[in-house]
Amino acid sequence: MNIYNTKPERFLERIVFDDIQNPARSACCAGFELQVWRCKPFVNHLVEWLPDYALAESELNVSHGNIYVKLQQAAVRVYTSEKYKNRGEAGEITLHAICRDYFDTIPIAPRVFYKNASNDVVKSFDMVHARFPVGGSLELWLGESKLYADSADAISDAISSVKSHIQQGFLTNEKLLLGPQISKTTPHYDEIIHIFKSQTSLDHFLSSSVFAIGIASNSNALSSATALTDAYRTSIALEIDKLASKIDKSGLLSTIKIVLIYIPLLNKDAFVEEFDKKLKGLQP
Repeated sequence: MNIYNTKPERFLERIVFDDIQNPARSACCAGFELQVWRCKPFVNHLVEWLPDYALAESELNVSHGNIYVKLQQAAVRVYTSEKYKNRGEAGEITLHAICRDYFDTIPIAPRVFYKNASNDVVKSFDMVHARFPVGGSLELWLGESKLYADSADAISDAISSVKSHIQQGFLTNEKLLLGPQISKTTPHYDEIIHIFKSQTSLDHFLSSSVFAIGIASNSNALSSATALTDAYRTSIALEIDKLASKIDKSGLLSTIKIVLIYIPLLNKDAFVEEFDKKLKGLQP
């Protein structure tokens, strides 16, 4: 059995799901406990995903004898900076977890390995996964994650980033950077590595790719909600529709396939602070 078949128990609930339109859209919420949005349990869940996010496949043989060491290794690789307020790793791990859990992707090039040091901010795809649909062709899932207070700013920045990431020079460099990182034990390795070869056209790279845009931001709907009611789900659907309309107007859909993933937050700053506290608590 591939080690990536084992995942943390599901925590985030997908409260909006539409796989028909391009962009397909999903909204995943942490839910409520005693009428309060579950910020700390959400962060605890991200800690469960730390090894899957930050460690290579060969490092994921975790047992009761080394589990704390593995968590420390993963926590250090995410970042060690005291300047955490503008960092987006909590959003990246959330996008990673949702794609792994709901879309059955597997990591093929952990992003933390592009860094020269644990505090580097990487200008690259925020996620590089593969997906193997039953009866379909291999898909590369390339992530663009934005963790902002304002969702309008987040989606505008995400669109700008994706546009820069599909330029010829950027994609050529990414193929050269990512290809050597892919483990030969990865399922369908020969098929995957063919996409990353310099001889393979970028057209094939793009046609094989799904761009997963993750937007984690403060939600007006969440600010007045105390439970996962139908009214709350409807309000979240309206918020994600506004984000999708920005993608529609961007012109990107004529070139690439996009999956939009929205994660409503009650307070982005409090969420990031809680994540930073938990991360630092795991580091030596």
